[in-house]
Amino acid sequence: MKVSYYPGCSLHATGKEYDLSVKAVSKALDIELQEVDDWSCCGASSAHMTNYKLSVALPARNIIAAEKDKKDVMVPCAACFNRFKMAQHHMREDEVLKKEVEDMVGGTFSDSVAIRNPIDILYNDVGIDTLSGKVKKKLTGLKPVAYYGCLLLRPPEVCEFENYENPYMLDKIMAGLGAEPRNWSCKTDCCGGSLTLGKTEVVVRLVDKLMTMAREAGANCLVTACPVCFANLDTRASENVRLPAFYFTEIIALALGLEGPDSWFKIHNVDPRPLLKSLSLL
Repeated sequence: MKVSYYPGCSLHATGKEYDLSVKAVSKALDIELQEVDDWSCCGASSAHMTNYKLSVALPARNIIAAEKDKKDVMVPCAACFNRFKMAQHHMREDEVLKKEVEDMVGGTFSDSVAIRNPIDILYNDVGIDTLSGKVKKKLTGLKPVAYYGCLLLRPPEVCEFENYENPYMLDKIMAGLGAEPRNWSCKTDCCGGSLTLGKTEVVVRLVDKLMTMAREAGANCLVTACPVCFANLDTRASENVRLPAFYFTEIIALALGLEGPDSWFKIHNVDPRPLLKSLSLL
C-alpha cells in the first residue's frame, strides 16, 4: 500500500517519537510513505482563531500538493487531520471560497484524495488479523485506555472518522496486540489542548480528571494519536494521579518487536519503562 505522508510541524519537533514510530510501523506493515513535497504548516492550532480564509488556505496548500501524487494522505497529527478535513469540507461547500483559496495558493483543488489518520488505515486497510499475525511480543498485562481527544472526531460531519460518541478502532488495535484495553467514559473528553501555555491550571485540572478516570477504569497507561494530547498527558498531570502515556504507534512497534521503542520512551516526561519492565515487555 502506498500513501502520501504529511508529518506536520509537531512530528518534526516535540512529537518526533510519533513520527519515528509511524514510519517504523508503516515499513513493517508494508505501507510505503511518500512525504508530501514541499509541505508547510497547516495552521493548527492558531490560524482558525486569527483569519478564516488563512485557516482554509494553509491546509489547502498541502492538500493540493498531495493531489499531485493521487494517493490517500496519511495525517498522523489529530490537529493537522482536523484542519485538513475542515479545509476540504469548506472548499466542497463554498465555490467562492474555493476559488479565492486557489488564487491564494496558486493551485487547483480537485478533491481527489482522501485525508486519513493512521488509526483508520491500520484498522481498515491493514486489518486486525494481519496486525495480530505480526506480533512478536504479546502485550500481556498492559491495560491501556484509548484516548482519542476532540480533534479526530469533531465535528463528526466534517471529520467522518468513526463512531464519534464511542469510538472503538484504537481499542481493537490494542486488543489485537494482546493488550487489555479498559473501557471508560472519557475517550473523547478534552485535555485542554493549546491552553497548556496560557491557562495551565485549566489543563492540569482536565488532565488530572482524565488520569483519575483512567485509574478508576483499571488502566495502567493511556494511548493517543494526538501530539497536543500526548504533551498534556505526559507533562501536566499531578504526581499523585499520573500514568504513562504512549503514542499508539509506539505500542505497536513494541509489540512487533521493532527497533526504536526504548529510545523513544527515554524522551517521555513520565518514564514508561518501569511499567513495561514490570510486565516483562522491555
